[in-house]
Amino acid sequence: MGDLVDKVSLITGGSRGIGKACCYALAAEKSAIAVNYNRSSEAADEIVADLESKGIRAKSYQADVSDPDQTRRMIDEVMGDYGQVDVVVNNAGITRDRSFLKMTVDQWHQVLLVNLDGPFNVTSGLMPQMVERGWGRIINITSIVAQMGNFGQSNYAVAKGGMIAFTKTLAREVAAKGVTVNAVAPGFIETDMTASVPEKVLDTVRQMTPMGRLGRPEEVARAVRFLAAPQASFITGQVVNINGGMYM
Repeated sequence: MGDLVDKVSLITGGSRGIGKACCYALAAEKSAIAVNYNRSSEAADEIVADLESKGIRAKSYQADVSDPDQTRRMIDEVMGDYGQVDVVVNNAGITRDRSFLKMTVDQWHQVLLVNLDGPFNVTSGLMPQMVERGWGRIINITSIVAQMGNFGQSNYAVAKGGMIAFTKTLAREVAAKGVTVNAVAPGFIETDMTASVPEKVLDTVRQMTPMGRLGRPEEVARAVRFLAAPQASFITGQVVNINGGMYM
């Protein structure tokens, strides 16, 4: 028996990277899994097929979470299939890196729409049924960049910093209603995002990280798995740092 038997988890941006690892981590606790994706339908369907082969109920759902209408449609579909959502992992995110002096208005807005409006759209649609049932977990994937800044990522830092403020405020509002709200702040993790970073830059990152390496998606997902469990019911409004000691 897993800790999340009879629970349903929705992971946004769940088709790859940290999101994919979260799908498997929560499935290991026997949660049913709703995999949100925007464009990676094949990758999402592969995860669903693999989880189903392991006896886990799973289904993929397309939606651009920055779009309120698409998000509402997805939530209606998930609720229609499962009847409830107990765990939300707000993981979907994008980068549009450029130094601030060269950043366009579109690059600024695109990142805020996906990385900040997205969690609002998803959470606002699913929080009421959590409060009504008196149990829920909201886990927001923020970033070390929100805490220490990073050259060329002012848009990303602002969006992820907003997620931390959102986490702490929402946690205060729903703490007495059986719903916890926490954030996980990864450092530099081996994902598609870092795959496009020049090796010379990654070498510098490793040198700045006391553990001397990048993190793995599974290491982030393990913290998500812990925060989702019933045993984490007295933890709310917290930011769990997973960065190899790069930021303390």
